Amino acid sequence: MTAAPDELESGIVRLTANNPSAFTKDGTQSYIVGTTDVAVIDPGSAGDGEHLASLLAAIGARPLRAILVTHTHRDHSPLARDLKAATGAPIVGCAPLALADDGAPRADASFDHDYVPDRVLADGEDVSGDGWTLRAVATPGHTSNHLCFALAETKALFSGDHVMGWSTSIVSPPDGDMGDYMASLDKLLGRDDRIYYPGHGDPVTNPQRLVRGMMGHRKSREGAILRLLGRAPSDTVAMVQAMYSGIDPRLHPAAERSVLAHLFDLRRRGLVTGKEGGRWAIA
Repeated sequence: MTAAPDELESGIVRLTANNPSAFTKDGTQSYIVGTTDVAVIDPGSAGDGEHLASLLAAIGARPLRAILVTHTHRDHSPLARDLKAATGAPIVGCAPLALADDGAPRADASFDHDYVPDRVLADGEDVSGDGWTLRAVATPGHTSNHLCFALAETKALFSGDHVMGWSTSIVSPPDGDMGDYMASLDKLLGRDDRIYYPGHGDPVTNPQRLVRGMMGHRKSREGAILRLLGRAPSDTVAMVQAMYSGIDPRLHPAAERSVLAHLFDLRRRGLVTGKEGGRWAIA
């Protein structure tokens, strides 16, 4: 059953979908922003009638001005279509994902290929209602089309999957890009947001400290990769076994994608050589 609406502060209500997993924690979190009229951020998964009913009940008779989407993973965006059909509200936010059909191995099964926004927000563009303004903050890395949304009136940031309250994000090539991800973290570090409301996990009450820690964690992983390859060439499976021995084995495939993202970034910087599916070595 979808969790009951949780008022986090005045004008911000959270509803958690009933899709707990090793990748979503307690479930994907949707947010309703506003009081007299509202916006919904990240409605959820396709066909989740229970979550849709909970969103509609929490909105009630108030006008829904916009359905905002941080990115097009299938636990975040597909229910936007059903919510639009029920309310007439426009779908606004990230761009549709465009992966090149280049014959490269695909990692796009988790994307919503039917996502069609009524309006794509560029970095810094706004959606507003009575007493609220949500501003797009472009944060590519977890996905190339990822946006966060900053609530100008209260300095709250809806951080999607870029910064989560319980785990670091998966960065999975070809769409996920570690260089972009690190640059986006650095971008957030330069902001003065008061609190983050993520797509999964608890609110982040000291966001700058968490972002610094996440950047340090990724630099540590990068260093571990370089040390392993400094001893001998290796493939990603062996690197994950050496670097992630203490985590749930169900997460090893996701960890391998993040290691690959690090390797692609290191190769672009001229520090390693190799290719996906093969062995990697110090350049």
